[in-house]
Amino acid sequence: MIASDLKAFFQPAGVAVIGASENSEKIGHEILKNLLNGGFQGAIYPINPKSKQILGLDCYKNVKEVPNAIDLAVMIIPAEFVARSIRDCGEKGIKAAVIITGGFSEAGKTGEELQQTITRVAQEYGIRLIGPNCQGINNPYHRLCASWPLLTRKGRVAIISQSGTVAAAMMDWFSVEELGVSGFVSLGNRADVDESDLIEYFDKDPATEVIALYLEGVKDPARFRRVLASANKPLVILKSGRTPRGKLAAESHTKSLAGTDAIYATLFRQLGICRAETIEEFFDFTKALSYLKVPTGNRILFITTSGGAAILGTDTAEREGLEASPLPKQLAEELEGIIPAYAIRSNPLDLTGDANAKMFQQVIQKARPYYDILGVIFGDPIENASQAVTPGANELIVFLGGAEVERKEKLKMHRQGIPVFPTPERAVRALSQLVPTQKKLQPAATTFPTTAVKSQLSFIECFQLLELKNINFVPSLPANSPENAADLAHQIGFPVALKIDSPDVLHKSDVGGVKLNLQADNDVKTAYNEMMQHVKSRCPEARINGVVVSAMAAPGLEIIMGMNRDPQFGPTLIFGLGGVNVELFRDVSMRLLPLDKEETFKMIGEIRGAALLKGFRGQPPIDENALADALLKLARISEEYEDIVEIDLNPVMAYAQGLVVVDARILKA
Repeated sequence: MIASDLKAFFQPAGVAVIGASENSEKIGHEILKNLLNGGFQGAIYPINPKSKQILGLDCYKNVKEVPNAIDLAVMIIPAEFVARSIRDCGEKGIKAAVIITGGFSEAGKTGEELQQTITRVAQEYGIRLIGPNCQGINNPYHRLCASWPLLTRKGRVAIISQSGTVAAAMMDWFSVEELGVSGFVSLGNRADVDESDLIEYFDKDPATEVIALYLEGVKDPARFRRVLASANKPLVILKSGRTPRGKLAAESHTKSLAGTDAIYATLFRQLGICRAETIEEFFDFTKALSYLKVPTGNRILFITTSGGAAILGTDTAEREGLEASPLPKQLAEELEGIIPAYAIRSNPLDLTGDANAKMFQQVIQKARPYYDILGVIFGDPIENASQAVTPGANELIVFLGGAEVERKEKLKMHRQGIPVFPTPERAVRALSQLVPTQKKLQPAATTFPTTAVKSQLSFIECFQLLELKNINFVPSLPANSPENAADLAHQIGFPVALKIDSPDVLHKSDVGGVKLNLQADNDVKTAYNEMMQHVKSRCPEARINGVVVSAMAAPGLEIIMGMNRDPQFGPTLIFGLGGVNVELFRDVSMRLLPLDKEETFKMIGEIRGAALLKGFRGQPPIDENALADALLKLARISEEYEDIVEIDLNPVMAYAQGLVVVDARILKA
């Protein structure tokens, strides 16, 4: 099976429309009209035993009556007559057929038997089939629109789809934006030709630069994988059927296995396939890969007349691993006399409402050498904006808020091959698909509460405050020498933990300030001396009170509870899974005060790891009532002690009954 087998579909010299109709409301009429109005240069033969002429063309009762050769047949006739019609095509020597008609495998057992029959007949005569139950094909470069609606604009993108509507919507968007497509195929039930065949075909098609595939399930997974791996052109894939219900819907639609989404995700990631999550991304990513230049790096400067739009772009850029780096001093100097004196020289670079196309152009030219990407946001009606930008340059164009001027200038840009995006978020997401992963930064997280700190309570002060408010703490005593620590360990009972007690060390474990599971006197003394050595070497300026000797808490589920006092909104409670990973994964929920017990239960259930609280893999469920009570106690501390700006109880050991705080940090402003 080679790509040239499909040439008859896309470059036919003669087309027969079997089921052509005089009734303008019938699909058979619509397709015949679109072939004519689309400017097809070959011969068109309507086939209908009840008509003599349709749309000015002589009509034949059967394809075998047509005196000339035919390459392609398009069928819009009842399902029960399709097999006979395919046999007629075979006897006529036709080698390709598009079956628009439905009522086959998607319609139940009888339809499945009909589909097997037409496939068998087609194989007997060497006929390739697209469909059945599809929306046809379109090749603007051959002026062949055997589909609907009539779309003729030529472009760079081939659209392959297991949904006619999804594909038609994509093609319509590209046409409205005057970018066009190189081809369109609605696969339908895939009785013969499938996604792998068409990827191979368009990968060799000189008019196609990017292949866009809407996928519900794969007909031949092994071959599909090989074809993806060997494709030379970029692919954008929108794979549906990701959830359990969506998977069932996809299998019902295509009558093929939709497959496990995690496997598809892995396959696409391994092969470097661009995967879209939505139809909007499907369109945006395809447009970007077709028309944008691949950036040499990840540094982006936003040039704008809309500060708000540029902030949204900056947020998205950082989440996508792009670097919105500060404006270089030299560039700021070069912009003197070009931008208004009151314009702030920063990234984003807001040209203010005084900007015009000439100013944009001058700024773009000056900035180009300093950045890999220029995010140009026309945030107002900018006449002649299309003259300020350059085809094939390192520019990402957003036109937002330009009304009629925007619509006019956007089309001018598209005619130059410069893609324009409607929002900064969509633009940056699309562009990021072109930036190699190794050139991206770690995606930036959203901002998290921080506080201005003047002092930290000692460990023992934390312990005393929590005990005062009836929050259970592991038994703990302060020690100022190795011998003192060993004596206290005997009082508490082995095994014990040692923790550095310093108002200047915020993260004890980072500087060697925690020793666990010490079993005997010598272990405690050795740990004390090593801890002092490590902490003093790493924090030479830190004030050290000594250590705290604590009992080892029984194993439980590690959680974190805390409070951060936001300068705008006041105390915010935090709850999540604890231990050293909390800052890395940030699986936490948050609540502003005041709150009641019902709200604390909601808060507890919001974290991604909430299933662990319910009892996972045979573990007993955690005492959520005790968790809720402890959060409410923290809330009362936050309200009572206004000088406390941060409380970090981590880890807290949660059990089937109750909880106990193992470590604490309390900061004051």
